[in-house]
Amino acid sequence: MKVKIDTKEKMHVITIEEEELTANMTEQLIQQANSFLDTPIQNVILIFSKVKKISLESLNSLLSMQQSFYNAEHSMVFCEFQKNIENMVHEHHLEDIMNVTPSESEAWDMVQMEEIERELF
Repeated sequence: MKVKIDTKEKMHVITIEEEELTANMTEQLIQQANSFLDTPIQNVILIFSKVKKISLESLNSLLSMQQSFYNAEHSMVFCEFQKNIENMVHEHHLEDIMNVTPSESEAWDMVQMEEIERELF
């Protein structure tokens, strides 16, 4: 699976460079993201701008991964979904439990806000 990883001050930004995210690729992505939980920078933004096809099973796996990040008090944000994937998220009522933003800059803002919330509480 092809991904581009850009490490910033408070987060890793992973851009998926594939048009289809299969179950096997999702598992690889989860392993890659989970490896960041053992590093000083533990927040992750996943950019889906090139992904045109994903299964509901893969979306649910990503949602479980996001929850494990939140349980460890770290952030995970999904951004730049294609319209058909946005529709799938909406259709299955996942938008209320998935951290999804339209753009990478909004994902950065969300990570930073969550960092501040964790510091306050």
